[in-house]
Amino acid sequence: MGFVTRNTYYFDAPGAENTRDAARFAVERARELGVRKIVVASTSGRTALVFRDAMLETDLELIVVTHVVGFSRPGEWEFAQETAETLRAEGAKIVTGTHALSGLERAISRSPKLGGSSRTEAVAETLRRIVAVGLKVAVECVLIAADQGAVAVNEEVIAVGGTASGADTVCVIRPAHTATFFDLQVREIVAMPRDR
Repeated sequence: MGFVTRNTYYFDAPGAENTRDAARFAVERARELGVRKIVVASTSGRTALVFRDAMLETDLELIVVTHVVGFSRPGEWEFAQETAETLRAEGAKIVTGTHALSGLERAISRSPKLGGSSRTEAVAETLRRIVAVGLKVAVECVLIAADQGAVAVNEEVIAVGGTASGADTVCVIRPAHTATFFDLQVREIVAMPRDR
């Protein structure tokens, strides 16, 4: 039987203060594995810019997954337009799609008439609580990116999420589409917070 030894990094606590290190770890692991794409969750664009800086002078491709329009306020996209233009001009892809692990389900669970949790939200909550919030975010971003055609389902990607803001979880994922969710594989956890 063969095995490989690689570094795994643990942050003392979750949070945005881990973003620069998470970016460094993501680039490091992408190079070790020969992975070409890094999928990063970014609400406003600040985290995406940190990853863009870490990826300078590499041939890695940055795929940024944002909140949907209307996530916080009806009709509003939280991503900074100027940042989006800068990233696109530099070759990054920006993907905005319905949250795969909530979407319509959240409308039902929040409804005073219907209420209750859904199976989809149970999957999301399990990922959040058992492993890390950032893992749930990374998995969801990969599903969205695959559904939008930004990543292929037959190639590993580095996927990055965070707890509230910034990035604190880095993993290697073999993507799947939302409709084939159970084909997705988290193959490595590169970095995550120990205390959640």
